[in-house]
Amino acid sequence: MFDFIKSIIIGIVEGITEFLPVSSTGHIILAEALMNIPSGSVWTKSFTAVFDYAIQLGAIFAVIQLYFHKLNPFSSRKTSREQFQTWRLWIKVIVGVLPAVIFGFLLNDFMDAHLLNPWVVSATLIIYGIVFIVIENRQKNIAPRVTDVNKITFQMALYIGFFQLLSLVPGTSRSGATILGAIILGASRFVAAEFSFFLSIPVMFGVTILKVGSFLAKGGSFTGAQLVVMLIGFVVSWVVALFAIKVMMRYIQNNDFKPFGWYRIAVGIIFLILGVTGLINM
Repeated sequence: MFDFIKSIIIGIVEGITEFLPVSSTGHIILAEALMNIPSGSVWTKSFTAVFDYAIQLGAIFAVIQLYFHKLNPFSSRKTSREQFQTWRLWIKVIVGVLPAVIFGFLLNDFMDAHLLNPWVVSATLIIYGIVFIVIENRQKNIAPRVTDVNKITFQMALYIGFFQLLSLVPGTSRSGATILGAIILGASRFVAAEFSFFLSIPVMFGVTILKVGSFLAKGGSFTGAQLVVMLIGFVVSWVVALFAIKVMMRYIQNNDFKPFGWYRIAVGIIFLILGVTGLINM
């Protein structure tokens, strides 16, 4: 029973943090460390690694659900021009994903093996927290040039994709890197967040398939308990992410990202304190 509770807690953490620029990976690492994961017959090291990626897919399903009409080029409620714009938007998403496809999949395992630890996560949480505050102060008196996601150019989409590569370093936050990049390139906060959501769909599908496929190809398998634990985490992540996205999009219509920057700094410091005091294994 406690294994299921752990799954629910991590699913909640993932659902809340996946699309906020605060690093879902960092929060999951902290949550799992506090719950002594990996340990036991269910939460083995190999299963936990796959679980952490599989539940991210639940959060992605929340994006698909919320933006299904906007991302559906076949919708009969759209005019031919709107359908054309939707196709163009998908092509821009693909262009934005190219850097991750070319470089991300090649470097992802290396980054996980050498940088997926609380020291690195602490540092990146703090560093990008400071960057968010600096960028928001810089943009305070600068009007965004792009206030409609359809107005993002192919070149801009590609550049945002390169910013996304920063998130290969654990603790950076994929959404944080793409949102920051889009804002720097002239997008409004709302457009930056939306395009970040859309980029996450092919990226997270690809990463999840890669991780699960690699696990199975190496002879790995899931027990019945592990499948139930994974399903629970997936569903919880999906439901929680639905609410988290709605709250975030309402918030940024009239507010900036500086509170997230201060929050990142605070969480990074907490990581360091817990590590230095030995409360979590660094």
